[in-house]
Amino acid sequence: MNITQYLKEVVQELSKTVDLIPELEADKLLHTILESKKIFVTGAGRSGLMGKSFAMRMMHMGLDAYVVGETVTANLEQGDLLIIGSGSGETNTLIPIAEKAKKLGGAVALITTSPESTLGKIADIVVPLPGAQKDRSNSNYQTLQPMGSLFEQTMLLFYDALILRFMEIKGLDSNKMYGKHANLE
Repeated sequence: MNITQYLKEVVQELSKTVDLIPELEADKLLHTILESKKIFVTGAGRSGLMGKSFAMRMMHMGLDAYVVGETVTANLEQGDLLIIGSGSGETNTLIPIAEKAKKLGGAVALITTSPESTLGKIADIVVPLPGAQKDRSNSNYQTLQPMGSLFEQTMLLFYDALILRFMEIKGLDSNKMYGKHANLE
């Protein structure tokens, strides 16, 4: 196959994931974001990068959003939300963060391929996304792509869909959001 054929296959795989995302859990996450004072996002590796992009868009919408581990991250308090992206739900560095967030009175949401995982048991909200885990231990979903790529791509698009719904609810558009865009570039 050539590059554009691979791209077509990737897009087809992504289009198949849409109908497998549970709307009820997605709506629960959206409403929890709307009700939270501050939103914190974390994940490891590529999942973390997808989370960073989500936190940036939430900031553009005027939400008090942070990436865990950054030097400018605020403190988590009761009424705040921690969103974790982890395909396996077993990422060793993320489990103590989730436990601490709960201990501090925050809610925890997990975006994962493994709802029955350790993080899934800690989380208040679990949004299962389709996709093979990077080690392919989840044999329920087949993908041409390496490692956790399909999950990570689906997570990015899911986050962007949450943003679109939030924009609709709050009456936002790109012009309003550009008012929060970085201008020291």
